[in-house]
Parts: sequence; structure tokens; C-alpha cells
Amino acid sequence: MTQTRRTLLAAGLLLAAASVSAPAAAQQSDRSFSQNELVTSGHQFFGNVSRGLALTIEEAVRRWGEPNGYVLGQEASGAFVGGLRYGEGTLFTRNAGDRKVFWQGPSVGFDFGGEGARTMMLVYNLPRVDALYQRFVGVDGSVYFVGGFGFTAMAAEGVTLVPIRTGVGWRLGVNLGYLKFTPEATWNPF
Repeated sequence: MTQTRRTLLAAGLLLAAASVSAPAAAQQSDRSFSQNELVTSGHQFFGNVSRGLALTIEEAVRRWGEPNGYVLGQEASGAFVGGLRYGEGTLFTRNAGDRKVFWQGPSVGFDFGGEGARTMMLVYNLPRVDALYQRFVGVDGSVYFVGGFGFTAMAAEGVTLVPIRTGVGWRLGVNLGYLKFTPEATWNPF
């Protein structure tokens, strides 16, 4: 192959790749939430923990990009080696509107104490709302003495959740567990 043919072939491949990826990038930005939108919504929901929230959202967006959904809610959890977590909130999406969601799940590990938390969960790669209704597995670490702030990541079938929590209570530990999302409240964490 001559140099001219290679150059033309490379230019054609670049042009084809640009035409395919440009609409996808535009479509993604129309469906995702920007860092500024998330911080503004979080400020309204969380109140006084503004600086910590902004830094946490910034780090999450740096690692995973812009989410195409997020959940604002509250939860309670407790553990003595084994633990339970229950929560409820609203899922916000661009293309499917707002939906009430509930979550619950068990955990096991070196984990002691209890907490009540306000939670913002960034949701990545959510193809449709009912894809949220499954179990998301992850490792969580908590250190609360009166109050605390933190985030972790959980995944299932290509969907990633990044719960950002600020809460009150006393909690110390690391655990492995899952959160099961449902459209209605239930006491069954399994």
C-alpha cells in the first residue's frame, strides 16, 4: 500500500469514527446531569455540608463521568458484625421522569454501630428505570462519631451506583453487602 492510500484510509476512518461518536456524545450530554446540576441539587437537599458535598461529587464525576440519573433520599442502618440498611428516596432521570424508590440490604464484616443518613446516589448507565430494581454489591467503610460524610461505589449488570452519604450516629467498620432496590417498601432485606 502506498503512503497516499494509507493517508486516505486513515483520514476516512477518522471521519467515520467522528461522525459515529459525535451524535452519541451529544445524546449522552442531553440525558446526563452535569456536575453543577448535581452540586446545586445536593446543596438544596443536604444543606450545610456544601463544601464536602461539592468535593465528593467532583471526585465521583472525575472517576465515572456524568450520571444519567440520581436518587435523593434518607436511610437508616445498624450493624453488629452483620448489619441491615433501609432507605427511601426519589430517582430523578431526564427521560423517564421522577420515581419513588426504596432500598434495603444486609451486610457482613467488621462493622459496629448505627447511623441515620441523607443520601444522594449517582446512577450511571441506567438504560431504563426498571433496571434499578436489582441487587447492587459493594464494599462500604464507615467512620461516624456523631456525624460523618463519605461515598462508595456499587455495581450490577453494567449499572453503577455511587451513594454519597452524610449522617449522624456512631459507626465504625468495613463491610461487604448489597442494596436491593424495589418500587415499593418492604422489610425483607434479602
